[in-house]
Amino acid sequence: MHPDLEQLLVLQDRQQKIKQIQTEVETLPLQRKNLEEQLAGSVAGVEALKQKARQVEMGRKKLELDVGTRTETISRLKTQQYQTRKNDEFQAIGHEIERYENEIRKIEDDELELMVETDKVKADLGVEEKKSASVKESVARQTADLEAKSQTLQSRLEELTKERAEIAGKIDEDLLSRFEGLFKSKGDAVVVALEHEVCTGCHMKVTTQTAHRVKAGKEIVSCENCGRILYDVL
Repeated sequence: MHPDLEQLLVLQDRQQKIKQIQTEVETLPLQRKNLEEQLAGSVAGVEALKQKARQVEMGRKKLELDVGTRTETISRLKTQQYQTRKNDEFQAIGHEIERYENEIRKIEDDELELMVETDKVKADLGVEEKKSASVKESVARQTADLEAKSQTLQSRLEELTKERAEIAGKIDEDLLSRFEGLFKSKGDAVVVALEHEVCTGCHMKVTTQTAHRVKAGKEIVSCENCGRILYDVL
């Protein structure tokens, strides 16, 4: 194998690893965002139930006030009723008292329903708070893992970048420029094996002359179909 090809293969390995790590690094912000959204959603779920519990409690207290107001009205009407001497006025007040008593019974039924709903909301809130605590713990753990992963990737990226620079320094500038141009355009392996006169990069057959030149190993030979640099599989 041509000496420069060996260097290019090592360079390609480092470049591919650098690209892979860079891709992983680019996904980290999205992963962090997903974790933040999970936590926010969990907190929002708890807060929604707390708000519902407050609303139910406010509704129950309003009904208690309504009952109190009507009870006071009934007491006042009964006093008036006992003081009147007119039969028709006595009966009219009696109807009013009956109407308020019916309203109180209806309000008390509504209160009972709210009490049942209060118990349900409290139970749901308890479950949601436990889930939220679990999510918070999980998100904290995953966030810490992401930070550790980020540091590891960054450290490895620095190592590979340094190695790549050292290897690149040993390669002819024109050949290096050609390699980098290919890597940028192809985005994958650009130094590939020739197997049975077929380029393993584009899977097209090369000319017999090209195959002989690759096997001779005396020069850098490119596939006439895709432009990738070829080496012979011994």
